[in-house]
Amino acid sequence: MKTQIKPPGHLSSESKTFWKQIVDDYSISDAAGLKILRISCESFDRVQSARQSIDTAGMLLLDKFGQQKVNPLLAVERDSRAAFLAGLKALNLDVAPDCHRIGRPPGS
Repeated sequence: MKTQIKPPGHLSSESKTFWKQIVDDYSISDAAGLKILRISCESFDRVQSARQSIDTAGMLLLDKFGQQKVNPLLAVERDSRAAFLAGLKALNLDVAPDCHRIGRPPGS
């Protein structure tokens, strides 16, 4: 059953697609679940934004003394990735592989 719950407008197109898939596949309609999903998608977008900036500026930056220091966006990327994964875990999605196929798993 397709739901009429739309993803928040400020999310990236990738996050909106993910939102729709999760809401439809797992029938999430409660306020808490939708809020956790929104925060997870925002965290995913923050990871992507930090990653793009890190790719442009590099993992090391020069301080005012010309010494190399770690790009502070690396911590933003790490923390946002952890928040995304924690949100998915909090949703308690059943992501077990489909075991209804007869025979050996592919590639074995």
